[in-house]
Amino acid sequence: MRHQHKTFQAIEVGDGGDGRWAAYARTLWQEMEGLLTTEGRTVQGADRVRALFHAHMPELVPVLHRLAGQLDRPEADVFLTHAALRPFSPACTQIGQNGTLLRNYDLPPHQCEGTIVSSRFLRPVIGMQDMLWGLLDGMNDAGLALSLTWGGRSAHGRGFAILIVVRYLLETCDTVDEAVDRLQSLPIAVPQNLTLVDPVKAVTVFVGPDMAPTVAPDACAANHQHLPVTDEQERALHTQERLRAIRAAGTNVAAMLKPPLYRSADQQGSRTLYTAHYRPTEGHVTYYWPGESWPQSFHDFTPGTRTVTFDQAT
Repeated sequence: MRHQHKTFQAIEVGDGGDGRWAAYARTLWQEMEGLLTTEGRTVQGADRVRALFHAHMPELVPVLHRLAGQLDRPEADVFLTHAALRPFSPACTQIGQNGTLLRNYDLPPHQCEGTIVSSRFLRPVIGMQDMLWGLLDGMNDAGLALSLTWGGRSAHGRGFAILIVVRYLLETCDTVDEAVDRLQSLPIAVPQNLTLVDPVKAVTVFVGPDMAPTVAPDACAANHQHLPVTDEQERALHTQERLRAIRAAGTNVAAMLKPPLYRSADQQGSRTLYTAHYRPTEGHVTYYWPGESWPQSFHDFTPGTRTVTFDQAT
């Protein structure tokens, strides 16, 4: 048995204008800029994604300009639109129930930014950041929480990476209903499943470039949308098995830390990297790993680092 290590960190960045966010982002820029599409590097493509962002996320335009100006790197504003990024497809499991959002995030460790961020771009938001200011999951001060999973299909179109959609909804919406309504007009680049929770409601919505947003039968998701799931996909991802398991377990953290919901490394190196348990009404989230946890909240956010050791068969 050999071990694999992943360091998670927690940072505060305020409104993004005092240099803290930029100092962090610059350390990742060389790696991040390689994720821009070829089209996004052209004048025409850059203009298109800027226009898309202005049209669909106008509230965040001042924030984008603030962050891009602080970062002061070529193509920073284009990258930060998240409308010209190469697609990615994490395998995750999530459920919303009784004001609680619980999720596992699965990906190869080196592909996950692993940064818990407390920000006040438009309002207080805490979440697991990726791609410099997008969010894999998070909550806001109104008691709304969201998380994402890949929808399991290879469709791709013009639109936003789901990470910036999670950020946008948390920055601008107070309730599940408001967020679901806003989803209707947002172009999404890759099929994704969003689970949304507020004090009175929990839903999962299927979105993608080739479909209208569709509310799922219940507020949980793995890595498929509409059935049937192919045998090959089920062997690779166990998506139906995981969905059955989380429906049976509900918001049980202990179940998320055990198979089949907790996944050891597969042939591609993807594995469960963290479990997040959001209680947005309380403004509280705890990140879990087997034998370890890290609580954070709006009232008591603690910057720092945690290095997690994963067992991995040789």
